[in-house]
Amino acid sequence: MNIFVVNCGSSSIKYQLFKWPSTSPICSGLVERIGLEVSAITHKVYLGGEEKVIKKTLELPDHEAGMQEVGHLLTAPEIGVIQDPAEIEAVGHRIVHGGESFSTTTIVTPEVKEEIKRLSALAPLHNPAHYVGLTVAQKIFSQATQIVVFDTAFHQTMPAKAYRYAIPAKFYEDHGVRVYGFHGTSHKYVTEQALSHLQKPDAKIITIHLGNGCSMAAVDGGKCIDTSMGLGPLDGLIMGTRCGNIDSSVVFYLVSQLGYDIEQVDTLFNKRSGMLGLTGNSDMRDVLKAVHEGDESAQLALDMYVYRIRKYIGSYAAALNGLDAIVFTAGVGENADDIRELVCENMDFTGIQLDKEKNAVRASVVRDVSTPESRVKVLVIPTNEELEIAKECFELLETGE
Repeated sequence: MNIFVVNCGSSSIKYQLFKWPSTSPICSGLVERIGLEVSAITHKVYLGGEEKVIKKTLELPDHEAGMQEVGHLLTAPEIGVIQDPAEIEAVGHRIVHGGESFSTTTIVTPEVKEEIKRLSALAPLHNPAHYVGLTVAQKIFSQATQIVVFDTAFHQTMPAKAYRYAIPAKFYEDHGVRVYGFHGTSHKYVTEQALSHLQKPDAKIITIHLGNGCSMAAVDGGKCIDTSMGLGPLDGLIMGTRCGNIDSSVVFYLVSQLGYDIEQVDTLFNKRSGMLGLTGNSDMRDVLKAVHEGDESAQLALDMYVYRIRKYIGSYAAALNGLDAIVFTAGVGENADDIRELVCENMDFTGIQLDKEKNAVRASVVRDVSTPESRVKVLVIPTNEELEIAKECFELLETGE
């Protein structure tokens, strides 16, 4: 079965094509700068153990033009992996926000599509682009079953005590103001990998997704019971450009005393804060380099970043009433052994003991970097959201669930 996985941004399209049941894509790509004067496409084909890379610059006025170009690349005579777009049997779309309407992977109907559009109010930077991508894919791959996978779905198992805010009930009942959580596809994928590795289906796990965006989840027997992001993806951990947890009084102060308007506050918290605001760099590699060179602001930022993660580990261990494993994933979580070491430092009381030598070794497989004596396993698991989306699409089509 040919399953095409699509993730549309406001000016971009990321994609991978799987020939299921193979879990390795046969091609992948990125369309960038859609709607600008010069657009770019990077298309990779994986055949016969070799990788072919095609790069193009051209003018793509909209997502439809971008998707049309992707269709041409998929079927091109010398590099094509299919002969006709009709060979695509399913298109899996990543959708950031499903609200309370969607807790599972769903086949697209006119009603589903309209609900995704309505939920744009909860994810104004993401859902509109996903909606456009879905509309375009329906045109280009008209014979395929269109399927949506929601970043918020994995967190829908949280109890009300975890997802409600202590504000008047009408804001939840009438407007859906509550904790939704994000990165759910990643948290679900690494949770399944961890449970398989541990061979313990009822394991209590904390998943730690550290990239430019960062989030954590407390998972009990495969079901999320709490997560660090909230109504939107701003809450929780310190991130590349997002501030994470912050006293709401800061908003009032910025507006009433410093003359900020709401749009400026939004930009400040989402795009100019986090590691960027603290150090001038949003990339953790640059921050770590500055720390090693003795930069005091970078050291403070790193201390704050690690401290926040450790606070969540403590609170989630309490919420879970025990802990079998913590899982590091995503770009920073998978690759920054320095960060993992700092997070696990002086955590003996939790049962976490890191093996520094194991931790320093990089690999693209699930690995246990804890000591033999550690009561809590420390796992590093490469995330694969595209593979998880493809798997969920296949399972839905095969079983109807």
